[in-house]
Amino acid sequence: MMKREHFSSRLGFILITAACSIGLGNIWRFPYITGKYGGASFVLLYMVFLVILGLPIVVMEFAVGRASQRSTALSFHLLEPEGTKWHWFKYATIIGNYLLMMFYTVISGWLFYYFIEMAKGRFQGIASAEVDGIFSGLLAQPGTMFLCAAVMIIVSFAVCAVGLQAGVERVTKMMMLLLFGLLLVLAARSVTLPGAEKGLRYYLLPDFGAMREIGLPECIFAAMGQAFFTLSIGIGTLSVFGSRIDKSHSLTSDALYMGVLDTVVALLAGLIIFPACFSFGVQPDSGPNLLFITLPNIFNTMSGGRFWGTLFFLFMVFAAVSTVIAVIENIITYVMDATGWSRKKSAAVNFVLLILLSLPCILGYNLWSGFQPLGDGTSVLDLEDFILSNNLLPLGSLVFLLFCTRHYGWGWDRFYHETTIGKGLPYPGFARTYISYVLPVIVLVIFISGYLSFLK
Repeated sequence: MMKREHFSSRLGFILITAACSIGLGNIWRFPYITGKYGGASFVLLYMVFLVILGLPIVVMEFAVGRASQRSTALSFHLLEPEGTKWHWFKYATIIGNYLLMMFYTVISGWLFYYFIEMAKGRFQGIASAEVDGIFSGLLAQPGTMFLCAAVMIIVSFAVCAVGLQAGVERVTKMMMLLLFGLLLVLAARSVTLPGAEKGLRYYLLPDFGAMREIGLPECIFAAMGQAFFTLSIGIGTLSVFGSRIDKSHSLTSDALYMGVLDTVVALLAGLIIFPACFSFGVQPDSGPNLLFITLPNIFNTMSGGRFWGTLFFLFMVFAAVSTVIAVIENIITYVMDATGWSRKKSAAVNFVLLILLSLPCILGYNLWSGFQPLGDGTSVLDLEDFILSNNLLPLGSLVFLLFCTRHYGWGWDRFYHETTIGKGLPYPGFARTYISYVLPVIVLVIFISGYLSFLK
C-alpha cells in the first residue's frame, strides 16, 4: 500500500472540510428558511442544534478516518470486529458521493454560465420576464449545460490530479480566502443600500411572536433539519479528510471550527440577500428562483449592478467548485484505497465517469422532461437529491452513530480514545448516553419526517 499523503497544515484541513459543507445550501436555503421561521430567533435554535446534533457526528466521521488512515473503502474493514458486516456500508458512501456530483456539477455549471453572462452585461436593461427567460432558455439547451458542467468537472479534476498538498489543499485555501473576501464586500454593499435596514431587522431581530404563530415545534424541527443537512454528514466525505491528518490536534476542535465557518458563510449570505430584497421590494425566495431569477432582477435595477452581480456569481462559483473539489478528492481517494490505483489513474477513470453521470440531470430538463419521477414539475435532479438528502445522508449518519457507540461496532471506548488524542477541546464524554441513545432516535425522526413531508 502506497504511503498516504497528509495535509501540510491544520488550516488546510479545516478549510477543505469546511468547503465540503459550504455550498448552495448556505446560500439558497439558509437565508430563506431563517426569514420564514423567525429570523434571529431561528438562528439561535439552529446554532444550538448544530452543536448538539451535527457536530458529534462530524467528529465520528473524522475519527473513523483518522483511526483507520483510510477512506470508507477500507476504514470499516480495519476497525470493525471480526465477522461483522459494517464494511458493506462502504457501497452506500461511494454511491452518495457519485449521486451528489451527478447534480451538483450541473448546478455549478449554471453558476459558471451566469457569471459569464453577468460579466458580459446580458442582464442590463432587460425586463423581469426576460430574466426568467434566460434561465428557462439555459435549461432547454443540453449542449450549453453540458459544456458548463464539463468546465467545472475539468477544473476540479485538474486540481485533484496534482495531489493533496500541491493541488487540493493549495487551491482550496486560495478559493476559500477569496470566497470570504467576496462575501464581506458583497455584504457591505448590500447593507448600505437604501431601505436595507428593513431587511436587517427582518433577518437579525429575534421575532419570537412569529415563531409562536408558526408553531414552536415546526420551527425547532426546521432548525434541526438545517443543522443536520448543512454539514454533508453520512456519506464519508469528511471521513476521508480525517484520514489525512495527524494526531496533534483535537478532532472536536477541528469540527467546531468547521461548523463556525459554515455558519459564518450562511449568516453573511443572509446579509447579502435580505437587505437587497427589501431595498428593491422583492420577496425573498429560495432554491433556483432565488439565484437565477430574483437576484439577477435585483442586480439589474441596482446601481453598478453588472459589477456586483458578476462578483456575486464569482463568489457562487467559488462556493460550488470548492465543494466539487472536496467531494471529487473523496471519490478519487476511495478508488485508490479500493483498487491500489495511482492518483492519476483514479482521476482519469472518474473524470470520464462523472462526465457521463452528469447527463441524466442535464437531459432531465429538456429531452427527458416528460420523466417527472416525484410528481408534476419534478425532474431527474429532484430524484437524485431526494435519494441523497432524504435517504443516504440520514441513514449514513445513523450508521456512523451506531458504529462508534455500540460494542458490536467499533465501540464507544475505542472511538472516545481517538477523540482524546491531540491538543484542544475534549469530546463531551459526559454526554455518552445522549449521543448513544437519544441522538440516533433524532436522526431516525429526521429520516421519517423527510418522507412524511414528501408524501404531503
